Amino acid sequence: MNRDELLSRLEKNSPWDFLVIGGGATGLGVALEATSRGFRTLLLEQSDFAKGTSSKSTKLIHGGVRYLQQGNVSLVKSALRERGRLLRNAPHIVRPLPLVIPTYSRWQTLYYTCGLKCYDLLAGKWRVERSKLLSARQIRELAPGLKVEGLRGGILFYDAQFDDTRLSMALARSCHYRGGVLLNYTKVTSLLKSKNLVTGATAVDQLTGTQLEIEARVIVNCTGAFSDQVRSLEGKVDSLISASQGSHVVLDRSFLAGSHSGVLIPNTSDGRVLFAIPWNDRVLAVTTDVPVDSVELEPKPLKEEIEFILSHLGRYLAKEPKLCDLLSVFAGIRPLVKSDSSTATASTSRDHQVIVSPAGMVSVLGGKWTTYRKMAEDAVEAAAQAAGLTAKKESVTKNLPLYDINQESGPDKVTTSLSQLISENQVLAEPIHPSASYCLAEVVRAVREEWACTLEDVLARRTRLLILDARASMEAAPKVAALMAAEMNRDRQWQKEQVDSFCKVASRYLPRDQAETIARAL
Repeated sequence: MNRDELLSRLEKNSPWDFLVIGGGATGLGVALEATSRGFRTLLLEQSDFAKGTSSKSTKLIHGGVRYLQQGNVSLVKSALRERGRLLRNAPHIVRPLPLVIPTYSRWQTLYYTCGLKCYDLLAGKWRVERSKLLSARQIRELAPGLKVEGLRGGILFYDAQFDDTRLSMALARSCHYRGGVLLNYTKVTSLLKSKNLVTGATAVDQLTGTQLEIEARVIVNCTGAFSDQVRSLEGKVDSLISASQGSHVVLDRSFLAGSHSGVLIPNTSDGRVLFAIPWNDRVLAVTTDVPVDSVELEPKPLKEEIEFILSHLGRYLAKEPKLCDLLSVFAGIRPLVKSDSSTATASTSRDHQVIVSPAGMVSVLGGKWTTYRKMAEDAVEAAAQAAGLTAKKESVTKNLPLYDINQESGPDKVTTSLSQLISENQVLAEPIHPSASYCLAEVVRAVREEWACTLEDVLARRTRLLILDARASMEAAPKVAALMAAEMNRDRQWQKEQVDSFCKVASRYLPRDQAETIARAL
């Protein structure tokens, strides 16, 4: 992706039909929805694509078992339908995942069996497989990593699993190859108005400092946890976002050894849900819903949350995890829509809202990865109507296959495969790090074809090494920075700055003592 060429298109296509602010799940979905309908679409992201919440998800595409428990049947049904579409449209990224709920009493077994049968019924034709009631012996065979004391049986059901940033790249590429223009590191700083209506925005290229002025027929605010801040560019507004933090820990695969199923603990000591799932040859454990007063791009997991997750895992896993076992810890901010009836984020709606301001800016609030496509469809419909744009065709994204970077050929295949890069330079077959499955060719591809501008882009989001093993990512940083510098024609000073900046971020993904030890070694 030639950044200079993309920047040159800003004025050539002015005014744009759609200006999308935000390059996470929602923004990328809106950009693809608009572009696929024939609208001239520009997306601007202040940092990197999926830098915030969208890269720090639970890695699940799911209907939401606990939302069913809360009685939100319509949300569950919609999410299950979208789950089915993602399994069909992006099978290279989204895959079925078996999940086990262990039970320790007859009442638990009956309760969860009935709930998951309803889950199956709501999925209808989009069901992955039927849920099954299992004996204690069957549960031990399916999930040998579980403790057996008091185990009465359990239920096996199915949802889906994915890699959030790879899905982000699939959306970005699908939009790019249909004529959309997407720019990361381009921050919207103010809005343009005429006759009290929004007509565009001013922005700054964060990499060069260049000021940009962009005209557009409609602006769609897709900035998630930062939605209120962007809405305030129009003037004083009431806050509509209730931020909730979910913390995650990453452990070695041995903690769920021999199991291809995830484990769902549906009711922790304080009423939350705890997942432990196999992901990229690791175990990812997550719990949700701690209200936070402020939002940031790199939230830090609370010590109490990490201890909570480890202690609860110790109650259910045969191998009890300790603080020293952590490979990485991270947190994501969920931009929930405020509820008038409660301040507890566990009871706040996970559904989305699309609102149109008096000045004509459209904001998409709430939602989750599973329903990004439906959110995008609703947003584009509302935006087209608000701006008086005539849709050139109906939505096609329900049945639109998303870009597969691993395909050697296809209708949109204009990328260079890893095998081609390696054939040109055998050194690129080497791993980024001895403990990583990623090779150096993926670094080159990220720079040339996936908008990667910084070392963090590559190690955190084009690959997932930071998430999978923060220590390994810090150790790999100098080698990867050197390869990027050769590709981008950067000097040694740039390399040093990138390594220092990345290690500062990566240190937040490890307990403090481990991070300080690694930093001194580097």
